[in-house]
Amino acid sequence: MPTADKATNIRAATAAIAAAAARGADVVVLPEMWHCPYGAASFPVHAEDVDGGKSPSADALAAAARAGNVVVVGGSVAERGQGGKLYNTALVYDSRGTLLAKHRKAHLFDIDIPGKITFRESDTLTAGDCVTVVDIGGGVILGVGICYDLRFPEYASLLVSKGASILVYPGAFNTTTGPAHWELLARARAVDAQAFVALCSPARDESAGYVAHGHSMVVDPWGVVLVDAGEKEGIVVADVDLSDVAARRAAMPLTAQRRRDMYELAETKKRG
Repeated sequence: MPTADKATNIRAATAAIAAAAARGADVVVLPEMWHCPYGAASFPVHAEDVDGGKSPSADALAAAARAGNVVVVGGSVAERGQGGKLYNTALVYDSRGTLLAKHRKAHLFDIDIPGKITFRESDTLTAGDCVTVVDIGGGVILGVGICYDLRFPEYASLLVSKGASILVYPGAFNTTTGPAHWELLARARAVDAQAFVALCSPARDESAGYVAHGHSMVVDPWGVVLVDAGEKEGIVVADVDLSDVAARRAAMPLTAQRRRDMYELAETKKRG
């Protein structure tokens, strides 16, 4: 679980990337807001200017990707953008440490479950407006979302329409929504999209102000959970065979069977 000390969090993330690379991982995923505590008061304090080159977290991710010779989906960090706007942003680096993509969380976590949890990301954060897919080479295209983005099948459908075969969602579901929906949504999106789905969460820390559910996992296109890290801190590695995606889509051709005469999903806004 991230601490209030960013330097400590950066060291922990760098060590985790190195450890995953040593275990043979080709793609390493970090959790949502790995560089700071998850909370509205924390985001402005820890936000970094990624585009302006003043981002120790981004620099560390790039260096770790290079050192481990791995693709890094850098969870998400608090980003300070133009005009001082704050974003919940995932950074994706190739194995040379080159920034391939930046995904700003599209669906902000504004909820109120009486007696359980109330949270409003929109009090401090601005929503992104991109459907983010990343070609990492070798015929592999990642679709990237962050946490609450997982709840929207329309977003996953757009990722698939752009060629994604692996959907990656750094997240930090809490202990109210997590036990009920974390695995359920991962499996649902895998079945909807006929794609692999990878979720990465902070470990559970009952002493934290915001208690994450944990249970980082990878799900196959049939909805089978391949690995589950549980609630404690750790690293899990899963082998994915993309021929499984092709086989599932051929056996059950959902794309061809959609009733476009009745309904259609279209991306109406794009950013350069």
